[in-house]
Amino acid sequence: MFKGSNVALVTPFKNDRLDDETYIKLIHFHIKNGTNGLVPAGTTGESPTLSHGEHERVIELCVKESGGKLPVFAGTGSNSTEEAISLTSHAEKIGANGALIVTPYYNKPTQEGLYQHYKAINDKCGIPIIIYNIPGRSVIDMSIDTMAKLYELKNIIGVKDATGDLNRVDETLKKMGNDFIQLTGNDDNALEFNKRGGVGAISVTANIAPKLCSEFQKFSVMNDDKSKSEAKRLNEILQPVHHSMFVESNPSPVKYAAKLLKLCEDDVRLPLVKVTDPTKEIIKKALKSASLI
Repeated sequence: MFKGSNVALVTPFKNDRLDDETYIKLIHFHIKNGTNGLVPAGTTGESPTLSHGEHERVIELCVKESGGKLPVFAGTGSNSTEEAISLTSHAEKIGANGALIVTPYYNKPTQEGLYQHYKAINDKCGIPIIIYNIPGRSVIDMSIDTMAKLYELKNIIGVKDATGDLNRVDETLKKMGNDFIQLTGNDDNALEFNKRGGVGAISVTANIAPKLCSEFQKFSVMNDDKSKSEAKRLNEILQPVHHSMFVESNPSPVKYAAKLLKLCEDDVRLPLVKVTDPTKEIIKKALKSASLI
């Protein structure tokens, strides 16, 4: 259900308020342009600065407007287990297909703490859960053994791996098998990630290049020489774009790129700020190189 190019949706703001109209347009933009799945209210969606009500509304709008045309895996993680349960329960109630749940940040739980956190959510909710392992933001790194133990639970189905360690794909595949969904959270390593057993990405770049990302993902999991060659070609086109999206903290760069493409404004919430002029030039150059502008 959840493979290919899945967009980590930005959350558009106008005058520091959620811009519902633009957000709805973005969802339909992805439906029309080949995106395989929608991930609202994640890191790229600025979940840390969304109010509880905004967080729920972003997910509700995504589920409603997608109308079952694309799967929706809602970002419902928190460093408070009770809050994560609340957000996940709400996502389940309104019809999300699953939840993307980040490892608890700042608290620095042990591996047993991580297990108990996800188990508590699993036990209180009934929708598929993808673990979001991103040590660069959460400080902690979930071990493959902890992940394997969680996979024994009814709702845990896979991982969004943002460790950047490609060897983990092999190790995870060996430990959990092909049915455990492995998605990369790093656009730039998606080609090798899929070669090793991954089945897709939760992508920042897909916000601004949905067709390219979707086509790339399609060819990257095929084994014939023609498809491999096409995946390599598309990957080379996308690499400068991927790089430009992380010159400054995500999602400021992708929002500026989206503004250039007239998809949404580049407003972000403090403590994030808009990108600097030198970064704007890097982004423009990357978009031009991919014929996006």
